[in-house]
Amino acid sequence: MPIKIPDSLPAKEILRNENIFMMDESRAFSQDIRPLKIVILNIMPNKEQTEAQILRLLSNSPLQIDITLLHMESHTSKTTSQEHLAAFYNVFSEIQNQKFDGMVITGAPVEHLTFGEVTYWNELCKIMKWSKTNVYSTFHICWGAMAGLYYHYGISKMTLPQKLSGVFKHFTVSGFHTANNNLTRGFDEIFYAPHSRYTGVRRQDIIKTPELEILSESDEAGVYIAASLDGRQIFIMGHSEYDVLTLRDEYERDLLKGIDIAIPKNYFPNDDPSQKPTVKWRAHSNLLFTNWLNYYVYQETPYDFV
Repeated sequence: MPIKIPDSLPAKEILRNENIFMMDESRAFSQDIRPLKIVILNIMPNKEQTEAQILRLLSNSPLQIDITLLHMESHTSKTTSQEHLAAFYNVFSEIQNQKFDGMVITGAPVEHLTFGEVTYWNELCKIMKWSKTNVYSTFHICWGAMAGLYYHYGISKMTLPQKLSGVFKHFTVSGFHTANNNLTRGFDEIFYAPHSRYTGVRRQDIIKTPELEILSESDEAGVYIAASLDGRQIFIMGHSEYDVLTLRDEYERDLLKGIDIAIPKNYFPNDDPSQKPTVKWRAHSNLLFTNWLNYYVYQETPYDFV
């Protein structure tokens, strides 16, 4: 997809080296079409890494996309420079009067806290409330998905017995509901996706919520994809956006902190952390984001979204 990225954003050079199709701002302005407006609420600590991961997946489409990066005004980042945030990011007060075709809310490493204990929870609730009228479809990732399920539907997260980390087999759910089959259109019967989390949601809590449906599950990782019946709220419990080495980096980080952590499952060849993992989830991840952009944003959003 000709994704429009600010000329000096560091992620641009990373994606260019991967042969990801982008366009610079000058070329984008010369095209007489209305690009999709997507806002990315990035609450991951390493914002530059997450930018590249999300933009990589949003680039696999023929649609032109205009990206707005958003960070929490009520939280001071310790791992991303203020210069980077000032150059490339907005805060909510600067965009609250705008309309967006789609929104991505990333995960965040705050699972050990209750939602109310998260320093920016009130600001996030304000943004999620705003999204119901100013965003056509919102794509929530991992902790962002749990936060969205709690805010929109009152579904609480649960603490897992141990960290769920690794690459797990998943399957699509057929015959449960048919409202959102387009999100999993073209998926293999068995596909892989990474997970990295200490918490999750109970399957029965989603099933008993009539506004929601489960679209994909895993025998080991539980619910993976859920969505509102109208497609306006998409919840992804894993990290389909992860790079090949992200789980390795997280594992090594936890070891350095002295955390008693298991080797990520089904990730390293022969469960040997000295060996380089092989990506098994790239095709599924690209298809997931492409289906969301096409069927839930581009095909549904009115030309003049007011």
